[in-house]
Amino acid sequence: MDADQPKHLDLDRRRGLTVQWSDGTESFYPIEYLRRMSPSADMRSLREQMAKNPLTVLPAAPASGVIAESAELVGNYAIKIVFSDGHASGIYSWNYLRRIDPERSEDAGHGAG
Repeated sequence: MDADQPKHLDLDRRRGLTVQWSDGTESFYPIEYLRRMSPSADMRSLREQMAKNPLTVLPAAPASGVIAESAELVGNYAIKIVFSDGHASGIYSWNYLRRIDPERSEDAGHGAG
């Protein structure tokens, strides 16, 4: 089994997503972090703009307290999460989740996309 394949997923709608990976490691992604790091085209574009220009005018931020309304697997390669602020266009591949792991990633918080 590929190290980037999850063995177990646990979504706490208010807290975050816990992933137990097939290599034995575990990752935790807070809900607001997942929302901010959404791989959707609009969020990726915003992170790129912010990396180039720290004075980028941001759209209204998601309300504090955003939760996951639902989640579904996308084939064998990703999870799609629908957030309480209406955002539903991000598909988080296993490779992308590995890359943005808040505990291990150099990309986390630095415009990953």
